[in-house]
Amino acid sequence: MGEVAQRLRDAAQRLAAVSDTPRLDAELLMADALGIERQALLLDPARYDVPADFDALVERRMAHEPVAYILGYRDFWTIRLAVGPGALIPRPDSETLIAAAVQHFGAAGPRHILDLGTGPGTLLFAAMSEWADARGLGVDASDVALGYARANAIALGLADRVGLMQGDWAAGVTGRFDLILCNPPYIAESEALMPDVADHEPAGALFAGADGLADYRRIIPDLPHLLAPGGIAILEIGHTQRISVSEMADAAGFAVACRQDLAGRDRALLLTFA
Repeated sequence: MGEVAQRLRDAAQRLAAVSDTPRLDAELLMADALGIERQALLLDPARYDVPADFDALVERRMAHEPVAYILGYRDFWTIRLAVGPGALIPRPDSETLIAAAVQHFGAAGPRHILDLGTGPGTLLFAAMSEWADARGLGVDASDVALGYARANAIALGLADRVGLMQGDWAAGVTGRFDLILCNPPYIAESEALMPDVADHEPAGALFAGADGLADYRRIIPDLPHLLAPGGIAILEIGHTQRISVSEMADAAGFAVACRQDLAGRDRALLLTFA
């Protein structure tokens, strides 16, 4: 076994104490330390020497720092997003919303997209990458998160098609949008989270009152005024929240459908005019 392969194995064994994906974490950290993509590392690990700073990266992960913050990016859908402290890390579960939007619109796509709580631009830029003619608006309360979104818009070549504004959900937003995306905080304040989430990611992007539903109560009543005829709003939900959030959407006059994530859990509510 080559030195890199052995060090990957050793690191994965250590990281198993703090991570659900220890081998993947080790591979990503090794590739980052080498300045290459993970795929190149996996194709031929024997061609590389162990970089001097690999152990330091592993120690950061052992202290529960998220891998995405260590690397400075997270891949999502078909794009790579810069992320760091103060920005919610994109999750694979959220790709359920983009898949639902692609299924709904097909190649024609939406003309105007709104992303409420855009963070580093996760949902907005993934959607815009699908449709070259779409224009987008991203709103977030955090100037730190918007800083990452601005950098990502430039890096992805989307800056001339997107507007980014600091705001309180839909307050001050005007116009009509064919596609509205939103991944609001939906965790109850009493819920315990893993240290790499609780101690590092912004609480304001995670927690939503005693029952985790506080932000839905504010967002959903504004959606009928923002959604264009024939449009769709797609909201991420916690996997136990389908009934509660669906009742709010129904009360606002929407027809509601649900999509599951890859694990089969309720993850996205699709709202259209009834």
